[in-house]
Amino acid sequence: MTNNDLLRRLRYALSLNGASIAELCQLGGHEIGPADVLKLLKKEEEHGFAACDDTVMSAFLDGLITSRRGPRDAQAGVTQPVECLLNNNLILRKLRIALELNDADMLAVFRRAGVAISKAELSALFRGVEQRNYKECGDQLLRNFVRGLTLAVTK
Repeated sequence: MTNNDLLRRLRYALSLNGASIAELCQLGGHEIGPADVLKLLKKEEEHGFAACDDTVMSAFLDGLITSRRGPRDAQAGVTQPVECLLNNNLILRKLRIALELNDADMLAVFRRAGVAISKAELSALFRGVEQRNYKECGDQLLRNFVRGLTLAVTK
């Protein structure tokens, strides 16, 4: 799933507009204007389309976390790690944090989208890559999660 597609789906699921997405990106440490956000929300074949890179998507997700949970308390002498490349597992983790979802909530969102996933499979998505039971989150699984979020909002 491309970052542009994910941004469009999250915009719909969370009822966001261009200005609010720009504000979230600014909270996440990336300056972007509402007009530029509209370019990111266009489809590839539309005139004025701009690709959404990992920096913008990560800033959006970090801003979403900050707006919903508050700023992170920085401990003296501890620097925050720079995010590696954004992948579906990290996106799912950031959405979970931002929306304050526990395991039962996550499973309910997946069920709304028609996906049967066990608690152990869900847990495997949030493990470290070096862990034995790590499972990579595929595009379809992430797409179904966002679809489940959308269905939760529309009901």
